[in-house]
Amino acid sequence: MGRAIDAIKYPIITEKSTSLFEKNQYTFVVDRNLDKEIIKKTIELLFNVKVTKINTSVLPKKKRRLGKYIGYKPNYKKAIVKLASGDTIQLFPDV
Repeated sequence: MGRAIDAIKYPIITEKSTSLFEKNQYTFVVDRNLDKEIIKKTIELLFNVKVTKINTSVLPKKKRRLGKYIGYKPNYKKAIVKLASGDTIQLFPDV
């Protein structure tokens, strides 16, 4: 289980993902080797919430160019986690 906790890397904060907060859905970048059951157990353990649904997708590599050199950004796995009603994840703590 210790490896799975490290595999939830960080939340995705974009305009589209923040609009999903109203629907009680949160988006995270996760390790590519995780399956939905491990992601569900890890999110429930870390944030003490009840997960009802998970959607995952592996995004493709993107080509990047620096001068005459062409390289690639690494591809990653994105998980959209839907929580039970009444549960929330506090991504922005009150300052």
